Amino acid sequence: MSFLKCALLALLLIGLPAGVWASEDGARGSVTNLPLPRFVSMKADKANVRRGPGLTQKVDWVFTRKNMPLQVVAEYGNWRRVHDVDGAGGWIHFSLLSGVRTVIVQKDYTPLRSSAVVGADPNAYAEQGVVAFLVKCHPNWCQIKAGGQRGWVLKSEIWGEVPDKVGKN
Repeated sequence: MSFLKCALLALLLIGLPAGVWASEDGARGSVTNLPLPRFVSMKADKANVRRGPGLTQKVDWVFTRKNMPLQVVAEYGNWRRVHDVDGAGGWIHFSLLSGVRTVIVQKDYTPLRSSAVVGADPNAYAEQGVVAFLVKCHPNWCQIKAGGQRGWVLKSEIWGEVPDKVGKN
């Protein structure tokens, strides 16, 4: 059974309300009609991540990194089920999220290249864990900016963008 089918089954077994959509290819959020899964970023400096969609649900995590990229995998009312680069996650109120796109650098000493070509001169280097703003993407490359520097990185060196996707969002 695929991960997505297992995740949907788990959601059904814990009794989440109807209207929560699983993240399958071509799926759309029942509230926003936006694609699922999709990437967003944290608008706030701090966000409680809850076990279920509601203020009465237990807080399992607290995300504390503004602009951190998150992947939305489900929606219910004003709540979005998200996870981070490490797979940690839960339900966050939509007001704590932003459509501004960011990524996390996955590999230490990642070159920010002057063009989207292997071997192009690097403008700068980024450390693993750096959160960068997404400028635009080609199928295998994304242009990012962080700390006043801008350059092209391979998608395999970042988390927060769909492979083979072109554009910004």
